Amino acid sequence: MTARTGLKFGKRDMAALGCAHYIAECTQVGVLLPELLPERWHKIGLEKGAWFRMIDVQVQRSLTLQAPPEAGRPLFLSAASGLVCLRQYFYVVADDELHLGQFAREGDLPGTLLRLFPGRLPDGPAERKAQKPDLEALTLLPAAPNWPFGALLALGSGSKAARYSGALCVLEDNGRVQGEPKIFELNRLYNALENYIGKLNIEGAFVNGDQLMLLQRGNKKSRLNALIRLPLNHTLNALLEPEVTIDVSANQIVPFELGSVKGVPLAFTDGQALPNGDFVFSAVAEDTEDSYHDGDCVGVVLGVASVHGRVLWQQPLRQVFKVEGISASVEGTNIQLQLVTDADDPSMPAMLLTTQISGYPFQS
Repeated sequence: MTARTGLKFGKRDMAALGCAHYIAECTQVGVLLPELLPERWHKIGLEKGAWFRMIDVQVQRSLTLQAPPEAGRPLFLSAASGLVCLRQYFYVVADDELHLGQFAREGDLPGTLLRLFPGRLPDGPAERKAQKPDLEALTLLPAAPNWPFGALLALGSGSKAARYSGALCVLEDNGRVQGEPKIFELNRLYNALENYIGKLNIEGAFVNGDQLMLLQRGNKKSRLNALIRLPLNHTLNALLEPEVTIDVSANQIVPFELGSVKGVPLAFTDGQALPNGDFVFSAVAEDTEDSYHDGDCVGVVLGVASVHGRVLWQQPLRQVFKVEGISASVEGTNIQLQLVTDADDPSMPAMLLTTQISGYPFQS
């Protein structure tokens, strides 16, 4: 096989690079069919064999709980979907719960739950799926007059009408949540975004300078992955104060092409800003036609991209954990990552994973 770079790769080369078992699967992640990739991907590191290396992760702990969210529910979070690491704590939202999970960063003691929304969800899987707020994004907000030590912002996905709600939790100086959450509706923002994007599935959020970034997740039927760039202060004011108008324009929506695994498109699941203005992201190839139904996860990648729509670096995980939340810190040329998973199986606990990627800052 000859890539556009002029290099030839055979099965022996790939086996030598430790990817023999991945050959049949990474058909469009730069291994077997690089000619199908956007031209810019061949500048990311294919010449150096970067696409033949895979990322190993370490399981740090499962997300066990001191008490279940409701009677009859398991003593763990299962569908973790957003992650914030802050001082001695890490916080997790799960897309099938009404709570925020708080865990100690050291050790593996069970975590506690902080209620975000009132009520109780049905126990039946189909009924629960239909009524859940589907919290898919969690991010840390910087200090502001109304939250001098920062706040946590949790957002519903917007994939159904029941998923148009969000919550804001004010933080204390030690990183713990203070008081009751502020609940708000996302209808005006999400309706404005749908005018440009169509069917929404907001899977990630992060703050980058003075902007709030949202990540739209594509699927097999609607392949659009996009970074949505919103003015942070104005957007928060509009979400919390109904009289403040929300305006969205097409130039605030930046599309991305992430490639495919086994014919299944890769799609954003979360992201976090890096100090130089780029962002690190997780993406999965989930075999589903829409934003509502789950499917088999056939591949997972971590990557770094610019906010202008350019993937700078990307590699697959060796183990196919469905990563839905990401937290990052930079140490020299290394990016230390914490990840949380969703097994799409309510009998299985979500996991906290750790790994490291090297080469920061990545060049276009």
